[in-house]
Amino acid sequence: MTHTTRRLAVIALACTASLAFAQATKGEIRIAHIHSKTGPLEAYAKQTQAGLMMGLSYATGGSMMVAGKKIVVIEKDDQGKPDVGKSLLAAAYADDKVDIAVGPTASPVALAMLPVAEEYKKILLVEPAVADSITGDKWNKYIFRTGRNSSQDALANAAAFDQEGVSIATLAQDYAFGRDGSKAFKDALKKAKVVHEEYVPQNATDITAAAQRIF
Repeated sequence: MTHTTRRLAVIALACTASLAFAQATKGEIRIAHIHSKTGPLEAYAKQTQAGLMMGLSYATGGSMMVAGKKIVVIEKDDQGKPDVGKSLLAAAYADDKVDIAVGPTASPVALAMLPVAEEYKKILLVEPAVADSITGDKWNKYIFRTGRNSSQDALANAAAFDQEGVSIATLAQDYAFGRDGSKAFKDALKKAKVVHEEYVPQNATDITAAAQRIF
């Protein structure tokens, strides 16, 4: 299994443990899985979906039952769009009556969803969205993260490149993940210097101009 898939298996174990006592009067434990089934992050979404279902199956011995209740996973496609993710989460809490939500794939979608979890007072388990602000200045007590964040990525990169006399240019997509990642990397450096930053649109297919500026 890939690293992301293994992380989702761990999430599933946590879900089954925490939901064993949820909604005692219901015959089901309902989980909304909101992720980018379509769009540029589709590959990540497929891993999260596979890992979540494998983990739930493993944790329940294949029964998909906890404390005599059936686990129901409701899949929703946010298409990588913050407004879509926000409305899907609200509908999951209000209409589908889910006990917990897992996702999303993209950081901007996660940031849009955070206040919804707070409004409905229900847990949003964030995976694999990475931006620091999700569990930083935008965090609320209903938000939990199981994957890495931008600062952890940055510390690993800095450990490899942070040497005297090293000049670095960064190239990132122009959205929360890219900008949080670049900032965290700059903050983690103690000796090397970031001399230039480039941000390109998420849908860019030609980054020649950005590369020329870097070099």
